[in-house]
Amino acid sequence: MKPPFYRRYLLIVLVFAILGLATIVQKVRINHTSFAQDLIAKSESYRGQRKTIYPPRGTIYDRKGNILATNQIAYEVGIELGDVIDPESIAFAASSLLDGVDYLQVFGQASTEKKPEESRYFVISSFVSKDKIEELERLKTNYAERRKAEKSLKPSLSGLVWTPMYQRTYPEGTLAGNVLGFYTYFTRENAQGAYGVEGAYNRLLTGKPRTFFLPNDPYLVEALPDIDPGASLVLTIDREIQKMLEDTLQEALDWSGGEGGTIIVADPKTGEVLGMASTPFFNPNEYWTYHEIFPGITPFNRAVGTAYEPGSVFKVITMAAALDSGKADLNTTYNDTSGVYWVSTTWPIYNWNYGAWGLQDMTGCMRHSLNVCLVYIAIDLLGEELFYDYLQAFGFGRNTGIDLANEASFPLRLPDSNEWASMDLATNSFGQGIAITPIQMVSAISALANDGRMMAPHVVRSVIDKGQQYNVSPQLINSPVSAQTARDVTEMLAISLEEESSNALVDGYRVAGKTGTGEIPTELGYTSSLTNASFVGWGPADDPQFLVYIWIEKPTISQWGSEVASPVFKDVVEQLVVLMRIPPDDLRWQLASD
Repeated sequence: MKPPFYRRYLLIVLVFAILGLATIVQKVRINHTSFAQDLIAKSESYRGQRKTIYPPRGTIYDRKGNILATNQIAYEVGIELGDVIDPESIAFAASSLLDGVDYLQVFGQASTEKKPEESRYFVISSFVSKDKIEELERLKTNYAERRKAEKSLKPSLSGLVWTPMYQRTYPEGTLAGNVLGFYTYFTRENAQGAYGVEGAYNRLLTGKPRTFFLPNDPYLVEALPDIDPGASLVLTIDREIQKMLEDTLQEALDWSGGEGGTIIVADPKTGEVLGMASTPFFNPNEYWTYHEIFPGITPFNRAVGTAYEPGSVFKVITMAAALDSGKADLNTTYNDTSGVYWVSTTWPIYNWNYGAWGLQDMTGCMRHSLNVCLVYIAIDLLGEELFYDYLQAFGFGRNTGIDLANEASFPLRLPDSNEWASMDLATNSFGQGIAITPIQMVSAISALANDGRMMAPHVVRSVIDKGQQYNVSPQLINSPVSAQTARDVTEMLAISLEEESSNALVDGYRVAGKTGTGEIPTELGYTSSLTNASFVGWGPADDPQFLVYIWIEKPTISQWGSEVASPVFKDVVEQLVVLMRIPPDDLRWQLASD
């Protein structure tokens, strides 16, 4: 028998069960609606807000510790909308004291409708100097005194705030600007390094930002977490050598009427770049002028970002290949009876002066820079397969891997390509019809100045991270020729300069080198009126400690590398030996014997 009121109890239980289930369902439903999610998100802002700390960017030094890129404190000026009382005063102060700030735009931001449930912030200006901030502070104080005297709410700069921020600065201005690159800033989230070292090492220099929760309740606020700055870099660049190269390059362009140019100084034994000057010069402190300084396809750094036909400096590579392969030796001769070499009896190749030079040994071929002799070496002695094997061994056709952003790549046209013709073998032998970058030539020629060992070119000497210094070890890329071949070519080129009384000779120092005059192709073909004048040289010849590469584009005073680039080499080396403290040969030999 069922107890009294059983049905009533059962109904009550059932009703409460249904109500309870409905309540649970409704809670679940409410928590998953867009309104609930929005409310939850806003509740976070009442408790506090998430802040991201961006570490200071690493400093960049030259090899002697001189600062080339660092940070300074600047300010970001903005509007905290919830605290704004007087939009007109804020707009007036900001537009009057801050450069490039528009009154109407700031007034519109400061007048934005306020919503109690949200906090809004507008950025007015970034990288504001301390002097400007002090002016704003004085104005804010004056307004406060006026309000107190007039017992009014206006004028007021309440809601106008400023916070410190790091600003990238380059103390030396344009010095090494093409090597350093620059740091762009639009917002803290998308700031990044561009070009040069700043671009290549952006992630390392930037460090790792950290995000944390900052409570609004001051009793809950804890000390901000420690954050490691970005890594710093010590470059192989020598500030004094870099300054000398940039000054010398500018003087050379002014004197020769050249359109642009590059000078590179490297240590052939380590691959360290001691200086790299390239036009147009650029001040990374004014990075926003980039598109004005480098219009169109103008490369940021000609030394690594553009290719050209080098001309006769490339003959050094062809000669090295012939000697190393055993296809020729120092006594091999070539009889230049006509001053012309016919390729496949169809295409004539002429010497630079269209003259015939008679019987010449290999040193004579290089001394007189005979195109026909080098074509003979490439076609009749080396052959296409061996010739291009050596070119690839020297690193042509691929990047050097130098640690600078935006290195250009220009592949070789090889015999297995449909675009290759037998004429290419002939013209490539003396540096025409082949595209190389200056840093590729520096890398390749360094093997001849370093007993056949080709070192990787680099501009970073060491990395400093979390108090530890990590040195960059020299890297051997390849050994394209033997040590004996390298010494033979060096001696051959030293003799060549001495016998022709070259403009590149330096009193007291024996150097090896080769000029280059590359005709610049146009839509109408090659024209001798437009040339690339270049020179590559190294020394002292018996113990090379520097390698210098010079390229002057489209000189107007003369078309010849011997008249344009050779004197620049002499000028550079005369200053370089002083800066590097290299004694004259006779004194150096005497010290060595003692």
